[in-house]
Amino acid sequence: MGTKVLKLGIPKGSLQESTFRLFAKAGWKITEHHRNYFPDINDIEIQCSMCRAQEMSRYVEDGILDAGLTGKDWILENESDVVIVSDLIYSKVSARPARWVLAVAGDSPYKRPEDLAGKKIATELKNFTEKYFQKAGIPVEVEFSWGATEAKVVEGLCDAIVEVTETGTTIKAHGLKIIAEILQTNTQFIANKKAWEDSWKRHKIETINTLLQGALRAEKLVGMKMNVPKEKMDEVMNVLPAMTSPTVAPLYNSDWFSVEIVVEKNTVRELIPLLLQKGAEAIIEYPLNKVI
Repeated sequence: MGTKVLKLGIPKGSLQESTFRLFAKAGWKITEHHRNYFPDINDIEIQCSMCRAQEMSRYVEDGILDAGLTGKDWILENESDVVIVSDLIYSKVSARPARWVLAVAGDSPYKRPEDLAGKKIATELKNFTEKYFQKAGIPVEVEFSWGATEAKVVEGLCDAIVEVTETGTTIKAHGLKIIAEILQTNTQFIANKKAWEDSWKRHKIETINTLLQGALRAEKLVGMKMNVPKEKMDEVMNVLPAMTSPTVAPLYNSDWFSVEIVVEKNTVRELIPLLLQKGAEAIIEYPLNKVI
């Protein structure tokens, strides 16, 4: 019997680079070939395919792929029946979930979704937007738009748009104002239902998920190591915000200890001066690849 293979979908486009980086931290190096949809990966048990996030959930549902990464928004848009293995909160800009928002021209009279009754809305998220307005009982015309949707309001081709944003800056730069948020989305790791029932594939998918989650967790954390004299240990311990108890080891032939901890990256700049003040010395900070 040949090697078993898991068919894994990687999203093309805006999430591609951050996905490659995340997999590299998790231990899988993906190498893209120019104009090729099948990048190499350093694991003979995985076959990678690049495809648009918008189409990923369809391929996974149909079994063309066993698993893949895509946005929660596109799973809902396609109404795909897939297994949600986990949420993977990472993005091209920030660790904030992206939002699909309803936006109108800055000088328009519309202030809330109800004001758009009988109006035209352009979006790439057509199916979901139609359902959103139907549920709210607001009659609107929703037309599909390929990208650059912001310009359509400016040019008067529609009255409002539903567009995805992480920070809202692009929307504001076009002179538009956001009047409602209709969906928060983030990347999800999904699996085909039959693949999930296959014990080998499920184990492989769960292994990938564990390491991806570990790599994501590590992005917010760093390791720190320092030497502390015995008489200062209590004071130093009181200021350490460790995830778990610090590891403490006596230094050879001395009254000093080596202390090692894992802390949140954003606490380090306040922590180091405090540790020095309390008597710690030889403080080292180092990056982490995975925290599991």
